[in-house]
Amino acid sequence: MNDQGHIAVLSNEVFENLISTGCRTFVDATVGAAGHALGMLVRNRNLHLIGIDRDQEALDRAGQTLKEYSGRVTLLRGNFRNLKEILQGIGISSIDGILFDLGISSYQLADSRGFSFNDDEGLDMRMDTREALTAYEIVNSYRQEDIARILYEYGEEHRSRKIAKVIFDSRKKEKIRTARQLASIVASAKKRTGRIHPATKTFQALRIAVNDELGSLAQGMDAAVGLLAAGGRIGIITFHSLEDRMVKERFRNDRTLNVLTRKAIKPGREEVLSNPRSRSAKLRVAEKN
Repeated sequence: MNDQGHIAVLSNEVFENLISTGCRTFVDATVGAAGHALGMLVRNRNLHLIGIDRDQEALDRAGQTLKEYSGRVTLLRGNFRNLKEILQGIGISSIDGILFDLGISSYQLADSRGFSFNDDEGLDMRMDTREALTAYEIVNSYRQEDIARILYEYGEEHRSRKIAKVIFDSRKKEKIRTARQLASIVASAKKRTGRIHPATKTFQALRIAVNDELGSLAQGMDAAVGLLAAGGRIGIITFHSLEDRMVKERFRNDRTLNVLTRKAIKPGREEVLSNPRSRSAKLRVAEKN
């Protein structure tokens, strides 16, 4: 589905692998612009969808997108790491399916929070603006070695030490206040290779650190598997190797799950051409025994 510019990735693959006729209670743990959610509601008239997001602006957009189906939709603000508590709050203790789409939406990239290299508004990167830590704080106050560690661990950036030093030296002269400024600093320490912006891994690492994305994913997966009814399915769309490895290992090592995707499902050529951001997406699906 395309909601005024945002395109939900692997939509058909999600519907085919996660939504059965017997599916009644489904959780979209990252409802975002509601592209996947809308498709699910259209395809299954008996489905009640619970959409969760930590970003209030995303929830507001989802509410508008899904207003025609409001009787079958419950939208809740929260971090999916707290999935069990969030669902307990509305009396839900068992679900038939759940989707995690770990990508960042087109809206967030355009939302002046520092996710985009061209953003001149600020250096925030919080998905939940109620949280305290920002990318500005990391870049301007963390020790050089700690910045290097974040870039290496979360961005798999092999030039992490060089980039951290350039950041450290630059902030001595003036505070690094915008994403555009940071992207320019990183580009001065790392040459562009092909179409990939030199600051891609740095921005990924900072976003993961600010939002504790890997910690949230670990807790969210545990909670989701615990809530799934027998025969219920969990699907997770990842966009970089750190997430994908976590999901692959979590599924493989859980005896209560039957892994349905021995190899991750990837977008076809046609989808990549129509939506280049989908090229790194991978979907893994497992079913509760």
